[in-house]
Amino acid sequence: MLRTPYPPIEPYETGMLDTGDGHSIYYERCGTPGAKPAVFLHGGPGGGISPAHRCLFDPTLYDVLLFDQRGCGRSLPHAELDANTTWHLVADIERLRELAGAEEWLVFGGSWGSTLALAYAQTHPERVSEMVLRGIYMCSKAELDWFYQFGVSQMFPDKYERLIAPIPEAERGDILKAYHRRLTSGTAEERIAAARAWSLFEGEVITLLPDPAMSAQHDEDHFALAFARLETHYFVHDCWLEPGQLLRDATKLREIPGTIVHGRYDMPCPAHYAWALHKAWPEADFHLIEGAGHAYSEPGILDQLIRATDRYAGKDAV
Repeated sequence: MLRTPYPPIEPYETGMLDTGDGHSIYYERCGTPGAKPAVFLHGGPGGGISPAHRCLFDPTLYDVLLFDQRGCGRSLPHAELDANTTWHLVADIERLRELAGAEEWLVFGGSWGSTLALAYAQTHPERVSEMVLRGIYMCSKAELDWFYQFGVSQMFPDKYERLIAPIPEAERGDILKAYHRRLTSGTAEERIAAARAWSLFEGEVITLLPDPAMSAQHDEDHFALAFARLETHYFVHDCWLEPGQLLRDATKLREIPGTIVHGRYDMPCPAHYAWALHKAWPEADFHLIEGAGHAYSEPGILDQLIRATDRYAGKDAV
């Protein structure tokens, strides 16, 4: 029987963390104070957390900290790009760990959250008790080209046509940079229009089957602006990672128990990169889920994620 999320739960604590460089990070803590510590890293960049993310952990066994990364969700200032890099976020995770009073914690990350989780764990392996990773993303040029130039365009030609429609023919050789220009210049209305086109494309291709609720979230102005501005900002800068860095440094994870979960038909993040991480970190459990796309809500993916969090909390498999 496939596992399903735990019942909805409200945070027992919320707050804003002043990073000291112009950003204020919204965080919330859920579950049982003093139980097994964990941190949830959302996707995007710029996706933000949702109440559904709290339900990936048994609230009787976990003390989970969730937070909106710089510039998105309830963090302030909204859609801000200054002082917003991978390494600023890694430092934020450490600040939040200290705030939570945890010597080490389970790190859970999906999509861009898997990228950030790997960067954090390779920087601070002594602070990571276990890792649960979904939708592996390495932020390589090949992945970006697959998603925005040629690859997904062949699988979703109708969606891709809408993505490129606002971009003049002369600029279509680099869709990422064309959108980045529009999202960092022009009027507020022009930025919103570009953001919605960018965000909706992703929202419509991340599930194996259409998900109207996912599409609607990605088409909302406030969400889309942070999502599109932050994604293009990070991606044009290669996420401030050296080429191949996360695979190269996977040896730093060898002593960390881990679980990798990836959908066979993941469009944004081809399974090749999850397989490469599996080969570089063979000690981690690896689950390639048939009949699944990218989203954590895909039934087979969700099942393995919850089984992993249960197992790392010492809960017997059901």
